[in-house]
Amino acid sequence: AAENLAVASRILADQGVVDAFGHVSLRSPDNPKHFFMPRSIAPALTTPADILEFDENSNALDAQGRAVFLERFIHGEIYRRRPDVMAVVHSHSPAVIPFGVVKTPMGAMFHNAAFLAKGAPVFDIAEKFGATNMLVANQAIGAALAERLGDKSVALMRGHGVAVVGPSLELAVFRAVYTEVDARLQTQATALGGPIQFLTPEEGEKADKVNEQIVSRAWDLWKRRVAK
Repeated sequence: AAENLAVASRILADQGVVDAFGHVSLRSPDNPKHFFMPRSIAPALTTPADILEFDENSNALDAQGRAVFLERFIHGEIYRRRPDVMAVVHSHSPAVIPFGVVKTPMGAMFHNAAFLAKGAPVFDIAEKFGATNMLVANQAIGAALAERLGDKSVALMRGHGVAVVGPSLELAVFRAVYTEVDARLQTQATALGGPIQFLTPEEGEKADKVNEQIVSRAWDLWKRRVAK
């Protein structure tokens, strides 16, 4: 688990989804209430030795004095609400940011982003918490984000970033990568004048099942790219 999670962190950096900031987590296979995520470190630098275990309240079990991510509550509260989710990615995915601050919703541009056909709700922290530093810094904000995510795969975070979930670590990474790609493509299509013919929810559901079957092809390629 630690090795795969470290690899996932480095893949997300290599694919331009995260930079110095952002994080990925994995639900514990042994205790579903717990999860693993790195200590507070730039994703590209993550090694298996940096992986920590957190309890259901997002407290590190044995941090050994190491700093933990302030926004670990994104992960803990999504796991609490969504038993189907096995991995969570939080990033400040650059092409996605604009869709969190405008009225134009993100849609599924192509089959690799089929999961977006179900929608990508926008979480506005100000609705419940007023003026903040925009960070998901406690359980209450994490719970509100998880509630806004609902049964979707992606929640945009106004003025901040995005949370992406999946039934496996590989699929969560795949979805995070293709959410960024999809945002770039939608921006390009909008510049061409539209209107855009997105994948329908039915098309998205069918295509997403195929993606689940072939995700290992992308994972194996991306893993090789970041291998030491």
